[in-house]
Amino acid sequence: MSGFFVQQQILPAARTTKELERFLETEYKYIVLLNSHVAQLRSLMRLVKAKKKLLFLHADLVQGLKTDEFAAQFIAQEIRPYGLISTRKNVVLTAKKHKLVAVQRLFLLDSQALESSYKLLEITQPDFIEVLPGVMPHIIKEVYEHTKIPIIAGGLVRTRDEVDAALSSGAVAVSTSKKELWR
Repeated sequence: MSGFFVQQQILPAARTTKELERFLETEYKYIVLLNSHVAQLRSLMRLVKAKKKLLFLHADLVQGLKTDEFAAQFIAQEIRPYGLISTRKNVVLTAKKHKLVAVQRLFLLDSQALESSYKLLEITQPDFIEVLPGVMPHIIKEVYEHTKIPIIAGGLVRTRDEVDAALSSGAVAVSTSKKELWR
């Protein structure tokens, strides 16, 4: 899957429906939807599919759903985004079970979080790892070398130089809500 984002190394991360709608008019194929509401999901997916885009849904940020296996099953079976992003083991495992692209989101705040993450990744074996904050090139490189799972850098990426640093350290893509970097 390492060649997955060859054509698109920036993953626009929409925080609102309006941002998502703006994205749908761009040339980007992939997008991340961060904040959503369970009642909006079906209509948003219809819009995304009508424009032939592929949506990564951040399952932990869907208002009105708990972040448990049942919520993940509902999203996987009824909403069918292209991929699910989550910090939760059960959500990532459910995404894989339902043949969605599974992205394990990791908040790497200290050495203990890094070590715990390695143990989690042995269990979930996601398709991608989203490393947060994404402005730590040496950690991106270390996590990839340790796991051999493609990395998406996300969180606190604010400049083109930070995007380039993440990509040159081994990230296959950078997820950002910074609109200036979507171009």
